[in-house]
Amino acid sequence: MFEACTNVVEKMDLVDVLQRLGIDHHFEEQIATTLCNIYKSEFNSSSLHEVALRFRLLRQHGLWVPADEFDKFKLENGSFIDETTNNDLKGLLSLFNATNLLTHNEGTLEEALVFAKQQLESVQGSLSPRANQVWRALKIPLPRTLKRVEAVQYIQEYRLHQRWWKSLSKEIGLEYVRDRMILVKLFMLTSLLDDTYDEHATLEESRQLTKAIERWDENDISSLPGYIKKFFLKLIRNFKEFEDELEPHEKHRIAYARKALISKSYLQEAEWSYHDYIPSFNDHVNVSTISAGGQVMCVGLLVGMGGVATKEAFEWAIGSTDAVRACGEVSRFMDDMADFKRGRNKMDVATSVECYMNEHNVTSEVALTKIGSFVDDAWKTLNQALFEHRALLPVLQRARNFAMSMMIIFLDQKDGYTNSKVLEETLKNQFVKHIPL
Repeated sequence: MFEACTNVVEKMDLVDVLQRLGIDHHFEEQIATTLCNIYKSEFNSSSLHEVALRFRLLRQHGLWVPADEFDKFKLENGSFIDETTNNDLKGLLSLFNATNLLTHNEGTLEEALVFAKQQLESVQGSLSPRANQVWRALKIPLPRTLKRVEAVQYIQEYRLHQRWWKSLSKEIGLEYVRDRMILVKLFMLTSLLDDTYDEHATLEESRQLTKAIERWDENDISSLPGYIKKFFLKLIRNFKEFEDELEPHEKHRIAYARKALISKSYLQEAEWSYHDYIPSFNDHVNVSTISAGGQVMCVGLLVGMGGVATKEAFEWAIGSTDAVRACGEVSRFMDDMADFKRGRNKMDVATSVECYMNEHNVTSEVALTKIGSFVDDAWKTLNQALFEHRALLPVLQRARNFAMSMMIIFLDQKDGYTNSKVLEETLKNQFVKHIPL
């Protein structure tokens, strides 16, 4: 299939199609080889789409491309050429998606992102062939979109690339993904743990549960209330089941998963809620980014991953690195903006939005805008990690998937986690509706 491509642009288009169809994991070696060759080769193109596509694909795979790649599309005064005058909507969309892989202190890309977004918004109502792609990108940019969600939409647009379909169908097989089963169970247990501290346990019961989790001894639970005792035993037994599913040389991974289950963050939030205390914004974020699940999910996704789950990878995940913290920040800030708009429950701790309003004496509109900018900053950190930890690229891509899922669950500041009705259409598209071909 790759051999049939006659030039660099066809190869880039093929990689892009495989990614957007969500089947690139079947061609990891071919894609890696192709992109490395493209990275090492000189590339001269006057097409905004081609330059932006190369920029995005290489950066997504941890290969650094400087922002000055786009200088050729600027006027002498430094502003971008208005590509809509040349009807280059494809190029604008590619530029917008590419610039969403910016890192910190890349002012040129910030300008390009703003320019592309404004241009796309200005013509959004008058589009035809790419209307759906533009709408999707403005909702959630492609580098922040889960592949599976994008694939459902993109398959319908795939008719343009049908020449590859027969060879694709022959090369793809099915495989069992043990790591997903473990990760889903761990997510559910973490969710139940969060709900227990937030809504059910008294402060004293929360303290007892925290001590029990720290001891991790099913024979030392006599002081726990009945319902918490049942939950704690279920927690321990699930972790034993995780261990049973692993090969002998993999069983040590469960210790990392247990270590990531930091119940003290839930307890601190319970203390704040009980005393009706609004912490400083930084204190809140330091605690709530852990309770948001970023770290435990980053560790959990490694447990069943096979050979890529090295000791280095686990130490990276458990060490609360910048990228792991950024995952927690995306989760926390997206959740808090939705919670604030919905109105939090009486038992809930103050959101980061309220903490920011209280500390800086600003309106909710100002605070929501600021928290939204912190989400963008967290994505810059996740983008930067692709280059700083390229040896851990498969792990980083899984961690980014967690952050991407938060973008969907809390899209438009709506709480799809609490109210699953918000996600009904997305879930139907994934599992119920047939895709017209």
